[in-house]
Parts: sequence; structure tokens; C-alpha cells
Amino acid sequence: MKLCDLHTHTTASDGSDTPEELVRLAGRAGLSALSITDHDTTDGLARGAEAAEKEGVELVPGVELSVAFPRGNMHLLGYYIDAGSKPLQKVLKKVQAARSERNPRILERLDRLGMPVTMAELEEMAQGGQIGRPHIARIMAEKGYVKSVSQAFDKFLKKGGPAYAPKSILGPEDAIKTVRAARGIPVLAHPFSLMTRDKGELEEIVLSLKHHGLMGMECWYSEHDEHFTATCLDICRRNQLVATGGSDYHGKAKPYIRLGIGKGNLRIPHSCVEALKAAKNAL
Repeated sequence: MKLCDLHTHTTASDGSDTPEELVRLAGRAGLSALSITDHDTTDGLARGAEAAEKEGVELVPGVELSVAFPRGNMHLLGYYIDAGSKPLQKVLKKVQAARSERNPRILERLDRLGMPVTMAELEEMAQGGQIGRPHIARIMAEKGYVKSVSQAFDKFLKKGGPAYAPKSILGPEDAIKTVRAARGIPVLAHPFSLMTRDKGELEEIVLSLKHHGLMGMECWYSEHDEHFTATCLDICRRNQLVATGGSDYHGKAKPYIRLGIGKGNLRIPHSCVEALKAAKNAL
């Protein structure tokens, strides 16, 4: 069975691999298709597409948008987007500005907690890409403030943590509208992060988003167990939504997540790509 990974990050945002390195890694892993879905930027897509053509890996152009939501964390994936879309790039610039304004606030909080991290250190690590919390977490681990990147998030950087600062400026409707304006397929990312009480509440949220143009949901994901994956697949099947999957690979920022297989629990069928193509053709 041909396998794919439709949720990955490069140095264009907060991953540690360049687009070219990521594509080569996908080729070595035997993946038939890969989507680069960097946070709030499409800067890595052209380089990824060129490398994918050489490597013989099908590249699905994508992006991941942070979305304001009252509980948990909501992200939206956009697939087969027109990266040159002016409405899309206008929104991305606004979100990138919000991200840049947040980083100093996080550093101020860390400094007050006795864990100084400098902007110069972050810029060196980001290699010209967008700076995000994973970069901060990696430096915190390297300096010995925490034992791991995961601990940095769990104790300090997660939503509600002592060093956390909000960033999301897009509501769900605006995020979906942004992806649709770029002729893309909007897909709800890692729904476990919404922290819903049960299947009924998750489906209620999904149906509300579908009303505003949502077209799919990420069912296969590194943090989803078999039961939750089955729940998501059932919701997609009954509501005519595209089921997708991805590891959320970041490289060194999430060393416990491997491309294509996540924590060893993923086998994402290439049929996801075909379903996304069909949805794209129906637009």
C-alpha cells in the first residue's frame, strides 16, 4: 500500500529540516506523497516542489493556520492552495506580524522566570525562517532549563503556561475563508487538541465548521489512538468530509515524531491524496 504524510514542517517555519532535506527524507522513507504545511507561510513550497520532482515524490502544496478558539488549540490545514494568491498572502503577513510580536512577550516571561533566551539565539536557530515556540523550546532544552522540548511546552510554553503569550488572530470562519479564497481544501488539523468532551461535541464543532466551508478532517495523527482515529473517520464518512492524515513532523523540535510513521502508530494511505484531488476538482 502506498503511504503518505500530509502534515510536516520545514525551516520556513519551525521545523529543523530544509524543504529539500525533508523531501529527500520522504523519498528514503518510501512515501509516495508529502505535504509541506508550514505554520502561516508558503515560503518553503517552491523549493519543496523542485526537490520533489527530482526525488519522485508527489508534493501536495499546503499551509497550516493558527485559529483562535476558546478551548484547547485549533489549527486549520489548507491543501492544494494557490501559494501566490494575494488574499492568502495578505492574511499570512498579518499572522506573521502577530507571531513576531508574540515572541518578545514570551522571552520577557522567560526572563522573569530566570530562563533568559535571546532573540539573537532564536534567529540563529531559525536560519531565516519564522521564529516560533518550538525554537524557544529547543534553546531552553539546550541551555538545560528543561530536560526536553516536550517539558518546555508542558511546563512553560503551552496555552495557559507561565511563559505563554497568545498569538492567534484568525477566527475559524476567517481561516476557512482564507483557504477557500486560495482555491484550497480546508481541513481541521489534529482534532484531539480541541479537548472536546465526547464524540458528540466534536461532531457538533465539525458540522459548524462545515457550514462555513470546511471540507475535511485530519484523522490519522501522531497523538491519536486507534479509538479516536476511528471516531474521526466515522464523522468524516457520515458527513461527506475528506479524511486526511499526517505526522506533524518537525525534526529536532519534535524528536519523538518520525516522518510518515509519527510515534510508530501511523500508516496514512495514499487514498487521502486522491480524495483531496477529487475535492479540489469539485471546487
